[in-house]
Amino acid sequence: MTDLLTDPAGSVTTDAAAAEELRLRRELAAVYRLVAHFRMTDLIFTHISQRLPGPENHFLINPYGLLFEEITASNLVKIDLDGNPVEPGPHPVNPAGFVIHSAIHRARPDAHCVLHTHTRAGCAVAAQQGGLLPVNQMSMEFHNRVGYHDYEGVALNLDEQERLVDDLGAHPALILRNHGLLTVGDSAKQAFLRMYYLEKACEIQVTAQSGGTPLILPSDQVAEYTARQLTGEGEASSDFEDHDAYDLAWGALLRLVERIAPDHKD
Repeated sequence: MTDLLTDPAGSVTTDAAAAEELRLRRELAAVYRLVAHFRMTDLIFTHISQRLPGPENHFLINPYGLLFEEITASNLVKIDLDGNPVEPGPHPVNPAGFVIHSAIHRARPDAHCVLHTHTRAGCAVAAQQGGLLPVNQMSMEFHNRVGYHDYEGVALNLDEQERLVDDLGAHPALILRNHGLLTVGDSAKQAFLRMYYLEKACEIQVTAQSGGTPLILPSDQVAEYTARQLTGEGEASSDFEDHDAYDLAWGALLRLVERIAPDHKD
């Protein structure tokens, strides 16, 4: 017979569900530490969320007030889609984080993880009229696969949620104009790797533009072909395929986290 556990909110869960939540907490905490390591933080003011399995639509998000390098599996906050804490704890939730993340988790069943940043390069590209350009192979992963959301002020109003979700659409990434970057994924791993390369694409674009000379941009056909190669969408008709690339990269990143922040699992 399966053992049953009662969580602090009083709901009954199986050992398997508790083990899966712990796994997701540790993976999300690892992503927080990686975002800190790669200098994609803005003190305490950005956020990453992870949907938990089950019909309750609960998700994990960072405790407001902690730096990303302080986040562990156990201090992540569990809330519902209305922003209510599921379990008692000492930390509040960033209200802008709730507005953005709850909207996407509610509208996109495939978006198990949502990652939002305010980096220098990301904000610079978010302020450019042309948005993300196919300047480099890294940016071509997002060719025709990134939405744009116009700035409406700090995201503290619920009526912005519908427009934000509409602008994201079915894309894996969103550029919030005059604000920052956002990626989604079916896992924290996928959302992080997408953000890592979206951030790199923005850094490369800003650096290339700083040279002051005209940029060489590939044709739309080449950019689309490259996107299919990198995303695995449809047939790219390449002589070779590399299906293991992201899994291998994630394995290397987990080894890095174990070296630099072994306490993330606590």
